[in-house]
Amino acid sequence: MHPGLTRVRALLACLGEPQRSFRVVLVGGTNGKGSTAASLASILGAHGRQVGLFTSPHLTRFAERFVVGGAPLPTEVVSRALRQVRPHAEAVEASFFEIVTALGCLLFAEAAVQDAVMEVGLGGRLDATNALEPALSIITNVGLDHTEVLGSTVEMIAAEKAGILRPERPAITGAAHEVLPVLAREGADLWSLEGRVQRHSLGWDGEQVMVTLPDEVRLAFRTPLLGAHGAQNAALAAAAAFRLGASPEAISRGAQVTQWPGRMEVLPFAEGRILLDGAHNPDGAYAVVRALRDLGVERLPLVFGAAADKDLMGVAAALRPVASQVILTRARLSPRSADPATLASLFPEHPVTLTDSPEQALEALKNLGAPLALVCGSLYLIGEVRPLLLGHAPEGLERWQ
Repeated sequence: MHPGLTRVRALLACLGEPQRSFRVVLVGGTNGKGSTAASLASILGAHGRQVGLFTSPHLTRFAERFVVGGAPLPTEVVSRALRQVRPHAEAVEASFFEIVTALGCLLFAEAAVQDAVMEVGLGGRLDATNALEPALSIITNVGLDHTEVLGSTVEMIAAEKAGILRPERPAITGAAHEVLPVLAREGADLWSLEGRVQRHSLGWDGEQVMVTLPDEVRLAFRTPLLGAHGAQNAALAAAAAFRLGASPEAISRGAQVTQWPGRMEVLPFAEGRILLDGAHNPDGAYAVVRALRDLGVERLPLVFGAAADKDLMGVAAALRPVASQVILTRARLSPRSADPATLASLFPEHPVTLTDSPEQALEALKNLGAPLALVCGSLYLIGEVRPLLLGHAPEGLERWQ
C-alpha cells in the first residue's frame, strides 16, 4: 500500500485516459460504501443509463470488482484487459489498488458505460480513485478505522475522506454533524441527510424509506437492504441519483432490486438460515446487532473470523451481547487472518469452538441445529463461506486485499 496519486495518474495516461469517457461518482466513507454504491448503480440503471460499478474487495472472484449493467464482467475479459495494463503498471511501479482502479476504468471505457460508480478504497485524499474527477461525491459516514493510516481522531479521518469532494460540485453525506465543518472546508455543494431519513422495517424483506432532501423534495421507496444502516445507505444513493437527474420513479424501481451479496445477506443452511455480513470494525458490528434487535433476534450462534490488524476487541465487544455461543475460524486464503486460538480471549463468557477453516466452522454450526446464525468479522471470511453455502467453486487464490 503506497498512498498517492502520481503513479495511478501516470498509469491512466499510459492507457489513454479511459476515465474521461464516462461520468464518475466517488463513494467514500467508513462503512456502507459498497451498499450505497450498489444501490446507486441499480438506480442509475433503472434510469436507463449504462452503469459500471467498481467495488473492493471482492468476495469470491476477482472479476466481481467490475460490474457492468448489473453483472460482473467475464473473467476472460478482465484477464485480457489486465494483460494490457500490466506492462504499464510495472513501468510506473503501481500498487495493487492502483492497478485495479485503472483496470476498472479501462474495462468501463471498453464497455461504453455512461456512469461509473467507484467505491473508494482507503480514506479519500490519496486513494487511487481520487485521480478521477467526480461529477458527484458521497461520504457515507466517518468512524474510527484504519487509524494507523488515516489518523487517530474522527476529525482527522474526516479530513482525509473529504479529499474526494470538489469545490462547487454536488456531494451527499450521512456523516454526523460534528464532522460536517471539516467536510464543508472543501467548498462542495454538500447536502447532509442527517435527520432527513425515515424508515419502517419490513422485517426480513428490507426497509421502507422516506428521505426529505434539502430542497424539500421527498423520495419514498423500498430497499431489500436490512436494518437502519441499510435504509440510510439506500437514502444516500437515492439522493445522489436525484442530483444526477434520476426520476423518483427510477429511484423507486432501482432501489428495490439492489443486490449486495455478503452484507446482511440471508442464505439457507441445513434446516435453518445464515446471516452473512462483512462487519470488520466496531461501527459495522454495532450496526449488525442493532439490525438483529430490530428483527426480533435476541441471541444466536456466531461464526467469527477476522483480520489480525483490525480492532478485534471493539468488534467483539459489539457482538458479545447477541452471541449465544461462538465458533471461531479463519479465512484460509487470507494471510492477514488472525489465528482462531488468539480470538478466544475476546469471548471469555461464551462457549467457544475453535476451527481452522470455514468448512470446519460450518460443520460445527450444523451440529448445533440452530434456526439462525450469524457469520461476520471479515469480508474475506464471507468470501469463503458464501460459495460453500451456494455450492459454487471458489477461485482459490491467496489474497491480501
